[in-house]
Amino acid sequence: MLWYSQLNIFCSLVSHMANESRPCPCDIGDRFDYESRGQELQVEHIKAYVCKPPASTDKAVIVIHDIFGWQLPNTRYMADMLAAHGYIAICPDFFVGQEAWKPSNDWATFNDWLKTRNAGKIDKEVDVILKYLREQCGAKKIGVIGFCWGGAAVQHLMLKNPHLKTGVSLYGVIKFFEDRSSLLHPTFFIFAEKDEYIPLEQVTLLEQKLKQNCKVDYEVKIYPGQTHGFVHRKKEDINPQDKPYIEEGRKDMINWLNKYL
Repeated sequence: MLWYSQLNIFCSLVSHMANESRPCPCDIGDRFDYESRGQELQVEHIKAYVCKPPASTDKAVIVIHDIFGWQLPNTRYMADMLAAHGYIAICPDFFVGQEAWKPSNDWATFNDWLKTRNAGKIDKEVDVILKYLREQCGAKKIGVIGFCWGGAAVQHLMLKNPHLKTGVSLYGVIKFFEDRSSLLHPTFFIFAEKDEYIPLEQVTLLEQKLKQNCKVDYEVKIYPGQTHGFVHRKKEDINPQDKPYIEEGRKDMINWLNKYL
């Protein structure tokens, strides 16, 4: 098991910790020892991981990775889970060849690293993937899920892209798009109660804005006792107290997709 040390994702974005001189831990998460079931392929200028279900389907889900990139085994595990539930799952490299963040990197450089990886500037890549899913896979109903950085990207897409049917944002960084809440499609927001990077005050404010401005179905759910990354980063067998919430989060995600796709 390869443990991540001091995973301070988006540390510098949190105002009350902005003056810390040392890295702040987001979560002592772990990297799955997992052999994926799908395959890597090239879709125009984008590398992608694709996993298909045994039976043919016209339903697909785009999986948007976190800052650790499209090759993280944990994210591919989630893509494989979607395929096991009957969806074509594709996890593109939304960094488009740029290096993913590594826990060993110097966190003092994180802001500069993030500037060239904007969660709100993935529209060109999404259009390419949508074309591939429609023309090469026969997909007609397409949704999207994303984790952390990818969760913020989901919110962006739910605000802008008319071709997606629904989205699930898992602990997406609210601060990226906190002033925008007029969603186009049904969206499910998963948050952790003890997330150091997404304070509950931000979640409450998001709910208020959605209630005021959103005209489509949405849900915001907070999972008790959980920390950032709990659905896709923790390994259940070494976190027994978290297992029910991990399973609940995954089940809720699948149920939402089943409802709208």
